[in-house]
Amino acid sequence: MKLDTKTAGKRKEPPTGFAQTVPGTMIMFTMMILLTSGSILLVNERREGLLRRLASAPISRGSIILGKWASRVALGLVQITFAMVIGVFAFGVDWGSALPMVAVILLAWACFNASLGLLLANLVANENQMNAVAVISSLVLAALGGCWWPIEITPGWMQDLAGFLPTGWAMSSMNQLVHFGNGPASVLPQLAFLVLGALAMGAAAAKRFRFE
Repeated sequence: MKLDTKTAGKRKEPPTGFAQTVPGTMIMFTMMILLTSGSILLVNERREGLLRRLASAPISRGSIILGKWASRVALGLVQITFAMVIGVFAFGVDWGSALPMVAVILLAWACFNASLGLLLANLVANENQMNAVAVISSLVLAALGGCWWPIEITPGWMQDLAGFLPTGWAMSSMNQLVHFGNGPASVLPQLAFLVLGALAMGAAAAKRFRFE
């Protein structure tokens, strides 16, 4: 009996375990940091009256909201860049041939979480609520979205559920681009979901933004 094996996708060499672990950890902690540090800072600014002072400055409401959102996107990009560099030099992660699309997906992921964090910061009452919501939701979404383990080893219902979760969209994109070596077109649906989600939550956050 002869067993013939071959790698899935277009990659000639199978990816290492770090190709799952590093992107999964990066996606989880980007969400967690933007929903904790990024959002709790805004809650603190509101409680201490800093946002009221900012509202009295000759700056439009839209400019203030955009500045808060952009600063959180920048925080996410710093973390993503650091994780990608460490992944290459410390763990030998090969980010695939479609690196520009990987960067676009991760930018969309940072934008998505910046919008989500900004929205939640205007819905909670205090820092403790924000911290609880951020940590619990980040861990649950990471587990269900395939950040902790390859989604292929989970039950069918969990694989189906991941297709409706933001962490599932991000990890599915990483799988297609990094694991299987597929081209940018393979992740256009996931990119669309992330961008639309970021826009929808950003609009909701702008509408609900409060200075006190």
